[in-house]
Amino acid sequence: MRPVEDTYRHKGLRRKLVDTVRGKGITDERVLEAIANIPRHFFLDSAFDEVAYEDRAFPIGEGQTISQPYTVAYQTQLLGVKNFDKVLEIGTGSAYQATVLAAVGAQVFTIERQKKLFENTRAFAYLKKFPSIKFFYGDGFEGLPTYGPFDKVIITAAAPHVPEKLIQQLKPGGMMVIPVGIGDVQQMRRITKLPEGVVKEEVFDNFSFVPMIEGKRS
Repeated sequence: MRPVEDTYRHKGLRRKLVDTVRGKGITDERVLEAIANIPRHFFLDSAFDEVAYEDRAFPIGEGQTISQPYTVAYQTQLLGVKNFDKVLEIGTGSAYQATVLAAVGAQVFTIERQKKLFENTRAFAYLKKFPSIKFFYGDGFEGLPTYGPFDKVIITAAAPHVPEKLIQQLKPGGMMVIPVGIGDVQQMRRITKLPEGVVKEEVFDNFSFVPMIEGKRS
């Protein structure tokens, strides 16, 4: 069962979480405000209520996790979302990252390959507060070509390489944030598609994500 009550205690725990994330180097006040306002415990089973605001990942079923809040904040800050940016998210998971993106002004198009997680998200009443998020069941490596091009792309799983089809779905001047690598540790990269078609790549810190897998799982 998902929790549905957001108490003063939860709000206090979120303020402490914001302090923790800020202390690790997150400076974008819009991102910090989103983390302060979004009840992360709603995205987890009620069994996690006591620990939902610890800065760490938790299992959500189907071999997937809700990302560590610092990781969510880091990727969002790196993406530099502007109001009304069209953002393609690969890996809906719990939808916590999608709501943070929506809270900072993005129009979010998010894909989940796991049918059960996709259906759980569709049934999640809290997400009705975010009409700017559109949910899709599909293969993240394919993206959503009929809805592109996108201003930004964010990948929330460890990619073995930068998917060329997702680069193609970026607008000129668009950016992608993606953890790349096989194994336990990946490098966070920011890919910028320059207007002349050249791709610029920047490398940032190391993280650990579940692997990005091709195809859909019913």
